[in-house]
Amino acid sequence: MCCRASKAALLLFLLPAPAGASSEEELFFKGTSQVNDGELRFLPPESADPAPDRPIHRQQNRITITRASLESGWIRLEQCHSHLDPVPSLQIVFREGGVRALRLTRSENIERAWVAGPTVQMVNVAPSAQLCLEAETRALTGDASSGYRLNNGPFMRRFLDGYYPMRVSQEVILAAPIRFLDITPPPQPGFRLELSPGRVRFDAVFEGELRTSMGFAAPDQ
Repeated sequence: MCCRASKAALLLFLLPAPAGASSEEELFFKGTSQVNDGELRFLPPESADPAPDRPIHRQQNRITITRASLESGWIRLEQCHSHLDPVPSLQIVFREGGVRALRLTRSENIERAWVAGPTVQMVNVAPSAQLCLEAETRALTGDASSGYRLNNGPFMRRFLDGYYPMRVSQEVILAAPIRFLDITPPPQPGFRLELSPGRVRFDAVFEGELRTSMGFAAPDQ
């Protein structure tokens, strides 16, 4: 029987410059017509590229569920971020106790990036910055008799009290004897689901906080 593990979360925070400073991120977010306060709202796919010179932040995840994952709850995560916001400080935050073996595999147009506990810290992020990481996250719950759930999120792009558009693409590789059952939230405009043998993929364009939950079962259930 698998343990009942707490889900792993990933948050993306833009850190403000010191008080009184004319920060680059304040200039970056000027002109936003409406600031989301955290409520999930899916956006038309074309919102992923609002302007050639200002594509929104994109996060791409590849998750592998192995036989060992069914017992331990730990899954393998490969993650890349592109079109990061050009800001003085930025951090990616995982839930305490929900991540291990976190390491950076790629960093471009970022003055400094490093792992600090369950976080990735970045300083002086330039335009067209990219960052990739690998980790194990404790995101799978359940057992063979009741079924399994893969819980991810909340995904968010947050600055001060506002939430801004982002795009998350996630591919789940089923390297274990399980089959896909369902996903929450359900597919809808702005949230596309694709199924293929041994793989499940979604692509979401949204603002606010996105939490996803995929259900799986043994092949004979």
